[in-house]
Amino acid sequence: QVQLVESGGGLVQPGGSLRLSCAASGSIFINAMGWFRQAPGKQRELVAAINGGANTNYADSVKGRFTISRDNAKNTVYLQMNSLKPEDTAVYYCMGSYYGIDYWGKGTLVTVSS
Repeated sequence: QVQLVESGGGLVQPGGSLRLSCAASGSIFINAMGWFRQAPGKQRELVAAINGGANTNYADSVKGRFTISRDNAKNTVYLQMNSLKPEDTAVYYCMGSYYGIDYWGKGTLVTVSS
């Protein structure tokens, strides 16, 4: 059983920064990992993704502001979020695809407000 645990959410003012972390349990290597978010009343959407070769892709709305990275030794993926906007407010979920099965964390709330 793969478990993903997110941390790092919270309340931040517009223009501020946060870093989210997602730790995967066990001594396994999850090749494809990503961050998704779901705002109230909206569908869950992909924010950023990274594979084992550190290739990345981003939603247009976060390009230039967010950076996804991974530390394979720690089995952890990060999402550095800069220049945050109120529209970035959402629950952020970590996802990992392992042997064709998608695993999800429980989510961490990010609120951008003054």
